[in-house]
Formats: sequence, C-alpha cells, structure tokens
Amino acid sequence: MQGYPVVVISHDHHKSLSGRENAKSAFLPHDETVWKRAMHAWYEMGLSGVFEEIVNSRGEVPPWTSDIAKKTLTLVRWTSSLHGSLFPHLSMSNEDMICKFSRIHDWKRSPVHAFSWHPHTVKFAYALQDDSINVHMGKSDLVPVLKHKLQKNVADLSWQPQSASVLAVACQSCVLIWHVEPTSLATRPSTSSVQILQQNSHTPVTCLAWDPNGRILLSSSPVDTGIMAWDVAMETCTPLRRVGGGGVSLLKWSPDGSKVFSATPSHLFRVWETTKWSCEVWTKCTGRCKTACWSPDGSILLFATENEPIIYSLSFSAAQDERKAVIGGSHSAIAAVDISEVTLQGADGKDFKTGGLVHTMVWDQTGERLAVLLQDNGGHIKRQIVLFRTKVDLVLEITPCGFVQGEPTAIPHHISFQPKYDNGAVLSMIWSTGNLTYIPLYFVPSRDVEFHQFQHTSTNMNGQILSPLQS
Repeated sequence: MQGYPVVVISHDHHKSLSGRENAKSAFLPHDETVWKRAMHAWYEMGLSGVFEEIVNSRGEVPPWTSDIAKKTLTLVRWTSSLHGSLFPHLSMSNEDMICKFSRIHDWKRSPVHAFSWHPHTVKFAYALQDDSINVHMGKSDLVPVLKHKLQKNVADLSWQPQSASVLAVACQSCVLIWHVEPTSLATRPSTSSVQILQQNSHTPVTCLAWDPNGRILLSSSPVDTGIMAWDVAMETCTPLRRVGGGGVSLLKWSPDGSKVFSATPSHLFRVWETTKWSCEVWTKCTGRCKTACWSPDGSILLFATENEPIIYSLSFSAAQDERKAVIGGSHSAIAAVDISEVTLQGADGKDFKTGGLVHTMVWDQTGERLAVLLQDNGGHIKRQIVLFRTKVDLVLEITPCGFVQGEPTAIPHHISFQPKYDNGAVLSMIWSTGNLTYIPLYFVPSRDVEFHQFQHTSTNMNGQILSPLQS
C-alpha cells in the first residue's frame, strides 16, 4: 500500500534461542554458576525468579533440587494467585506461560513476539525473537531499534493514546515505558529515558491496555489476580484485585473508556466499570475465554472460548448518569456466530475446509468489519482469515463477507486493524514467512450513508414546505 512501510523479517533477525540459551544468557557470562544466575534472578524477579532459574537449569543441579524448586515455584505462584485451587498454568515456565496466553500464534517460533499499531498515525512497533523492538513510521527509512537489559520475553506492546512517542512494553519482570520521539534521527534511542514499572509477584507481564485518553495503563499477569492500574508519570500503581480465576490473562478497554474486560486462565471473566472500579463476573463459560473485542461505542462485547467454535455477544446498556457506577451487562451471553468447520468451494473450483475454534478476532474502528483467525482442535492455525460484515444497531448483525489467504506455505500468526483509516479499514497480517501485509477494505460506514440519506430527505422536505403554492 502506498504510504505504508514494506516489512519482511529475515530469519537472521528472529533466530530462536533454544533450551536454556534464552534472552537471559545474552546478558550474563556463560561461565557463571547456576547459583550466581539465581542471585541475579533474585534481584530482578524476587523469590519466584530464583526457583525459575533453578528449574530451567535442571541439568546443572541435582534432580532432587530441581524437583523441590519446581514444587516450591508452583506453591509460590499458587499463593500469589489468592485462589483455593491449583491451576496447571502455575507450574509452567515463564516462556510456556507466555506462549499459552499470547495473542501471537506459536509465540516461541513466530517471527514476531508482539505487534502494536499507533492509534493516530501510520506507525507501528513489533518485537522480535531476540526481544529487540523495531519502530516503523510511514515511508520513513529510519527504523529505531529499542533494546534494554530488562527487555526479556516481550509479550505485548501498546502505544499511549493522545501521545506521539510513548510505547509500553510488557516484559518478563516489568513494564518498560519507552519515549520514541518521532522527530529524532537516532536509530538506537537511549535507555536513559526508559521508565521501569515493577510490582512484586506481577510476573510475567503478558497483557497491557491504555485507557482511551492515555491517563491510565493497565497491566496483567496470568499468575497474579490483581490488575495493576499505573499512573505512568508518577510510576505508581493501584491493584484492582478480586479472588478467583488464578490470574488475569487478557485485558480489553472499551473504546468509550467506560468498561474494561478481563479474562482469567479459568472459566470466569469480569467486566469492570471505570468510575468506581466495581465489576460483574460471568462464570458459566465452557472454557477459558481465548479472545474478545469491543464495539466502538462499548455497547457490545464479542468473545470466544478455547473449546467452542462459537462467537458470543454480551450487550451493555448505556449509563443514564456518567457519574454513577453502572455496568449494565446482560445476564447471559448470546451465541452470535457458529463457525463450526464446513467445506466450501473456492474460486478455482477446488473444495477447502474452513471454520473451527477462534484463536483471535479483531473489530475495526467503524464497527463494520470483523476479522477472525481460526484454529483446529489440535491448535493448528487455519490458512484462511475469515472476514465478517457487522452492524451495531438495535440488534447486532454479523454476516460472512470473504476470506484472506496468504502464500501457499504461509500461516498467519497475528492479525490487527489499523486504528485509524478514513476509507474503510486496513487489516494487517504477520505471516510465518516473516512478511507483514496490509489488506485495505474499502467501504463507506453505514452511519455516513444514513447521515447523507437523512440530509437528502430533509432537503427535499424543506423544498416542499417552502415552495410557493400553485393557484
């Protein structure tokens, strides 16, 4: 597309470090003992970091030591989750946990570990497997590269709204706040201006969400039942904590700023109102909520679980008084779309199968296009991205309108809509081949069509009323 950067991620830039040769070893001498590395982990991540290092170094310690460390790590995480039952994810390593809850398919082997569009302009950032972050701005050839010693196991990126330069990075042990000035000519911005936001037992950080005005940053971890609400300028946070769920695996702030959706590694999820931060809980899901997205006005939440080929919708009534703490969610979710696997005929006359479980879904800024990334029961991603035409009116209308497919060997790893586009919507996709592609979806939003129709009708009415009477 004209005005958009061409991005192809070469294999030289995303070689995975296998086994223990992870991001940590890039910053530590290779001749250090496991106990010295554990001491470094203590300073960076606390007690859980020590046990994590010992578990990952099972080949360098006696088997009984590794077993005790693994059991103790599970106990530490279980205690921090403030829940009465043991969740399997609490005994996972940090990398396995990020891979399970990441919005990137196959996070460990994907060309990128995280991706984020800037909310106001043609600019985006993505994290590579070596945990460096590249920033692209329009057609500019200048690509700043962000690196920091605490920038390990990057799981999410989020640009601050109402700002040109602030990028939040979810890392293994903290949240980093980068200030990437668009007018700077530096390709390696200094780490001296990076803010470090850390909270005990809030690791790994896997999800971030800014409020639409850019005043509050939320962060979450699958092992911490508390959502951290950060005042970035003051580098302080307020925990939003509720018992149950085992942690927080997904955050979505509604575009109107009135509500926050939070999923857990269990079958329950919550919707918070942002006036007094009370919440409503939904507990009757058949499985963990895998993905979710809000309509532009915050009146409808779409979500899907990890074991059903169904997109559900929840409707929310508008508050009569913005000062009152009202969530107004419907008592039960409605099955909006059944996307069970079916066989269809392609343009070339050959049959192909589509449908399955939902891995990721994204809704564009107009609320009129929905893109869905599917997977089969074995977790293998389908090659086709399904597009739906949507309309939010008195009732939600969702109808299929097409497919997007890459090269014969390409598998989509991430999909997202550019937050701002004047001629419809732009869907961006990152493929297993390392290519980043853009698909422009040209259409006139229905609200604009209705407005012009209303204007035309009003003009005709006025003409009839003001026309002179014929005698």
